[in-house]
Amino acid sequence: MQPARTDLLPPKDDPFTLNELKQYDGTTEGMPIYVSIKGTVFDVSHKSDVYGAGKSYNIFAGKDGSKGLGMSSLKTEHAVPDYSGLDEKDMKTLNDWHAFFIKRYNIVGRVSDLPDAVMDK
Repeated sequence: MQPARTDLLPPKDDPFTLNELKQYDGTTEGMPIYVSIKGTVFDVSHKSDVYGAGKSYNIFAGKDGSKGLGMSSLKTEHAVPDYSGLDEKDMKTLNDWHAFFIKRYNIVGRVSDLPDAVMDK
């Protein structure tokens, strides 16, 4: 596991729609790669070896894939923002991922149009 970073920038609160987030999926050279967890948008560009096009966790790039992270699933149908149906164990996993990302990636914004079921969680 990679150690926590000490050089993170102050978090930003720029709004992103889920549709806008799609352009940051690692497929366009020179564009940053963003991953959203529970509506928090992280810049994972420095880990393009993991989140870049064709890489193991690219399924989460350019989207909020909270449900899939909570389920520890790499299935496309699970990489969606609505995590309201997760059980307690999967919710803990999702929260652990969120905490992991906060310590390792710059926060560049938030998703402004999450599903209502998870908007204020």
